[in-house]
Amino acid sequence: MGFKAKPVRSAVTHFCVMAALVLPGLVQQATASNESVIVRQAEGFPTVSVGGTVVPYKEVTFAAQMPGRVKFIAGIEGDAFDKDTTLVSIDTSELEAKRQALFAQMASADAQIRNAGVQYNRELYSPRSNASPGGMGMPNLFDQMFTRPMEDFMGERDKDTEQSADLFASRTQVREAHHQMMRLQAELRALDSKLRDARSVAPFDGVIVSKLVEVGDTVQPGQPLVKFADMEYLQVEVDVPARLRSGLREGMMLRAELDTRANSSPAGQRAMVSRNLPVRIAQIFPMADPQRHTIKVKFDLPQGTSEPGMYATVLVPDFNAPARANPIVPATAIRYNGSLPGVYVLNEQGRPQLRLVRVGDTSSEGGVTILSGLRAGERILANPDPGVASGWSKASDAGH
Repeated sequence: MGFKAKPVRSAVTHFCVMAALVLPGLVQQATASNESVIVRQAEGFPTVSVGGTVVPYKEVTFAAQMPGRVKFIAGIEGDAFDKDTTLVSIDTSELEAKRQALFAQMASADAQIRNAGVQYNRELYSPRSNASPGGMGMPNLFDQMFTRPMEDFMGERDKDTEQSADLFASRTQVREAHHQMMRLQAELRALDSKLRDARSVAPFDGVIVSKLVEVGDTVQPGQPLVKFADMEYLQVEVDVPARLRSGLREGMMLRAELDTRANSSPAGQRAMVSRNLPVRIAQIFPMADPQRHTIKVKFDLPQGTSEPGMYATVLVPDFNAPARANPIVPATAIRYNGSLPGVYVLNEQGRPQLRLVRVGDTSSEGGVTILSGLRAGERILANPDPGVASGWSKASDAGH
């Protein structure tokens, strides 16, 4: 098993090796059946069991960005997809028609730009103010030689001013044509953005965890479509009391318990079994909840040990409380009657008697702390046989 390596993978690999070396010790404490051990004391700070939920490392909810009809859905819940795979798409026939119309308008604007440029060059090299309206006859020659020079001399007409005004008008037409093209290009970019928003693309490798629409549904902007999550790496999200924050830091290793069910008898009765796992603090949120006075903390789980949505408890040390001594027993000594933990205590005659206990955290050596129900110095069965309970019950019925 391995941890999700968010900052540094080497730290994850190092801890996975440590966990593989520590966890086998939980079973090696008592190999022989019905071997008895004496309960011993365990010194240390008390722990607080804080409940949380197993969540994916990354999860996104895709929502509709535009109104329309759902045209395509890549799969159903549980289907895995690679990054950049289209998961959901909305029908874009109307947008594509508008895009074609924009291309036609851009072609017209391009023609206007070229025409305005030609007219400007014509005005620059062949001004309209010098044109001869009367042709090559005597009146036109008389007008060019006498009438126009006289008008300029008397101030009734200025040929340079007319030429400057014509050039300015031509330059204005060129700029307006360019502005028209820029406006159309901006509309095209906005339309392409809408076309892009019509497709929901996977931002990372993951799994569809919830499908909220079907093909053919009509959706509105903001309506959720699918939920997509990274299921390879999981975390436990816990609201830790603010008073415990001072003893936590990112990268710190703690213990967590995941409740699972397993067959505990030949009759197939289901018993609650608690899996004790190492977890690592991945993120401590910077602000406490003002109503609940808790701080959200995320813990990295080893790979392949749980599923999203499961309940988990994390044993958080309470460094503010005084250290106290609690009895500690081997993990193999705990037997569950339904969801109630218990141990077999040997009486003065050496007979086992089942006693319910309240369990705490698990030590690094593989022992389980007993919060109540057991005293140090008592002798218990370290690894009782499945038939110990039935044999003891028959002995009691017989009056022994």
